[in-house]
Amino acid sequence: MSVITEDGVRGENLFRDISADGDDITQIESMCMNCHLNGMTRLLLTKIPFFKEVIVSSFNCDNCSWSNTEIQSAGRIQDQGVCYTLKVKTKQDLDREVVKSDGATTKIPELDFEIPPFTQKGALSTIEGLIDRAAAGLEQDQPLRRATDPEVADKIEEFIQKLKTLKEVESEFTLVIEDPSGNSFIENPIAPQKDEALTVTTFTRTMQQDMQLGLRADDDLDEEPAGNDIETMKDEVLAFNTNCPECNAPARTNMKIVEIPHFKEVIIMATNCDSCGHRTNEVKSGGATEAMGTRITLHVTDPSDMTRDVLKSETCALSIPELEFELGMAAVGGKFTTLEGLLKDIKDLIVSKNPFTCGDSSSSDRVQKLQAFGEKIDKIMAGEMDIHFILDDPTGNSYMQNVYAPDPDPEITIEKYTRTFEQNEELGLNDMKTEGYENEK
Repeated sequence: MSVITEDGVRGENLFRDISADGDDITQIESMCMNCHLNGMTRLLLTKIPFFKEVIVSSFNCDNCSWSNTEIQSAGRIQDQGVCYTLKVKTKQDLDREVVKSDGATTKIPELDFEIPPFTQKGALSTIEGLIDRAAAGLEQDQPLRRATDPEVADKIEEFIQKLKTLKEVESEFTLVIEDPSGNSFIENPIAPQKDEALTVTTFTRTMQQDMQLGLRADDDLDEEPAGNDIETMKDEVLAFNTNCPECNAPARTNMKIVEIPHFKEVIIMATNCDSCGHRTNEVKSGGATEAMGTRITLHVTDPSDMTRDVLKSETCALSIPELEFELGMAAVGGKFTTLEGLLKDIKDLIVSKNPFTCGDSSSSDRVQKLQAFGEKIDKIMAGEMDIHFILDDPTGNSYMQNVYAPDPDPEITIEKYTRTFEQNEELGLNDMKTEGYENEK
């Protein structure tokens, strides 16, 4: 984020890398919420490497010694919400790092426990830290409860003990973090391999969630989106104003409908920022969700396979069985590129842009594993490894180029399958009704 003066000149970036000196810390005198006297709030606008810009605030009161710290995301709200479901099986799982935003909902189903959104400040912590924070919040008003309603206080005390017992991990329990803003995160300690204990899903926000995040006005409930005729847009490049996902400066996004031979129409969106030079592109399906899911398996046997065109929708998962590697949907977004370009994106995401490979979060074993994974990706792109590359798209909107078209490709296997109830639920299809409206009043 940059400062723009009244004469239109872009000033120095507000968010700086962490340094040893304290020149970047802003100090503000503010009222203590405990004793109502004045204390000091310190603000640090900084960047977490390979993650995003954040605001770290710390309050301390010299009068009553009360202190408080919190972290807030200064980046943009993501296109989709995210839900992390973790099966906590060992004490090592309690050490997983967690980024929890203000609007995230935290649940522990085994205890019927839920922390609603916007009731806690954002935090960068661990699983154990989240449990301790929840227990401390419940203990805060216990003296008053014991004086006014001892029976309720006893029940809450019993529940607090159950929360604290979770840290012993005597039995498996589930932690769910659901964040409509998409800015929360739970660490995968064995990345780039798939974490069987951690499930990550994305979802489309409801109108009420958009209003909670400030993306819609209250009077938008009665508005209906205007329809577009795709046929009239095929020869046009549409442009609209947006903000850069890196520096948040005003940028411009171009959108074009393209027809892929032997497949279908897709929408290509490209954003270019003149301020920081950041470029991004994304591909979305221009058609409806297919009746069945599609699993495309390519047997990579020759370096020429790297030049095959690939369309990966935002709902498509990737896997390479030979590397025991699996990447969930929406991890690299929608892409229309070559197989080599997609592999480079995977390598950048897992190795170069992983927020837990540097600083206090890194460990030598983890870095070595990620570097070894990157070397294997390089060997695949050089044609030195014989692998199977699998695109699994429950919407059926992904594509792998058939270089023998219109004849069958001997190296490609395409399977059609019926989606499960859970997949339809994740895609929002179970509650979608498109027929019979003319009979309803």
